[in-house]
Amino acid sequence: MTRLKKRLEFKPSAEALTLGVELELQVLDGESLLLTPRAADVMERGEDEKLKPEFFQSTLEVITDVCHTLHAVESDLKHSLQLVSAKAHTLNLKIASTGTHPLADYRERLITPSKRYEELIDRNQWIIRRMAVYGMHVHIGMPSGDTCIRYNYFFMHFLPHILALSGSSPFWQGKYTGLSSCRPTTYEALPTAGMPYLVRNWDEFQKLYRFLIRTQAIESMKDLWWDLRPSPHYGTLELRFCDEPATLYETMAIVTFIQLLAHWFRDHEEEWAKSFTYLHRWIFRENKWRAIRYGLDADVVPTRRGSPKHMRDDIHEWILKLEPYARELNCVEYLSRITEITTKGNSSQRQTRVFQATNDLDAVIRHNVAEFDKGMPLW
Repeated sequence: MTRLKKRLEFKPSAEALTLGVELELQVLDGESLLLTPRAADVMERGEDEKLKPEFFQSTLEVITDVCHTLHAVESDLKHSLQLVSAKAHTLNLKIASTGTHPLADYRERLITPSKRYEELIDRNQWIIRRMAVYGMHVHIGMPSGDTCIRYNYFFMHFLPHILALSGSSPFWQGKYTGLSSCRPTTYEALPTAGMPYLVRNWDEFQKLYRFLIRTQAIESMKDLWWDLRPSPHYGTLELRFCDEPATLYETMAIVTFIQLLAHWFRDHEEEWAKSFTYLHRWIFRENKWRAIRYGLDADVVPTRRGSPKHMRDDIHEWILKLEPYARELNCVEYLSRITEITTKGNSSQRQTRVFQATNDLDAVIRHNVAEFDKGMPLW
């Protein structure tokens, strides 16, 4: 009972609005370009604490340090990705970074040996075995738990926009799904994943957390796989809903959009609270579904008035609001990439175009590998 009564302390970030980024990469056989369980081989080629194992042995996680600027994020990730590529090359392996591998069969994936992973399989069975998917997580430094909860609600409004920009998973087990992002659908079968339960402050979150612990719904914060969640140990808000961007170029665009939104909210929270009344949870759910299905072609419902708005139009309006912050933070070039993605297409649209032109998923995989190697979209 002592554990249940103990407060869940939020350890404040040393500096507000710092960034941390986590990328999940696909490890591929160099000849067939199919997933291969050799992530550990890549990590063994040199000690690097920024390379981590993941649930499946064919997944490699890359993490950054706590970064104070967007340029630091790019430098950190570029160094790690170059290291991974070089290590993979010596092993006749390739790397890709889309939300799903177009031809992968989750039934063939090998689990990384781990007591925690064994417990997750025992609890979730077939549901968790399906999750051979790849995503990007972004941490934003928060000064307090209450602040984190307010930012959490703010970013719920932008979940569909950011998900659509990152969309890179139109294929599942050799089939075209008709979705811009099929990856999120694998998570939503889990009771502690998907859309978060909304609370108004840190005290309410603690009550929810204690209830989830007491009822054995979870054992720790690690079991909450929500689209957004507080990470009290790190003092961050963690955005977990993005498909893994296909390129570093797009990664930096999306992380920039996220950070600039956070800076805007810091200065306009009172204005926001007056003009944007609380949306019903079903509206958040509907907007997420539309981003899953249609990506950047979706119409979203941005307010309780219920009037749909085209995704691209809403993104472009926000770009105008964010431009002063981009100039202040010296990241105008990164922000301009958002317009480029909305105009030329996200990864799902590019993959779909390749498939429509060739009717060949191998060609799609080669395209994805080429984009990762180049670090740029091949529009």
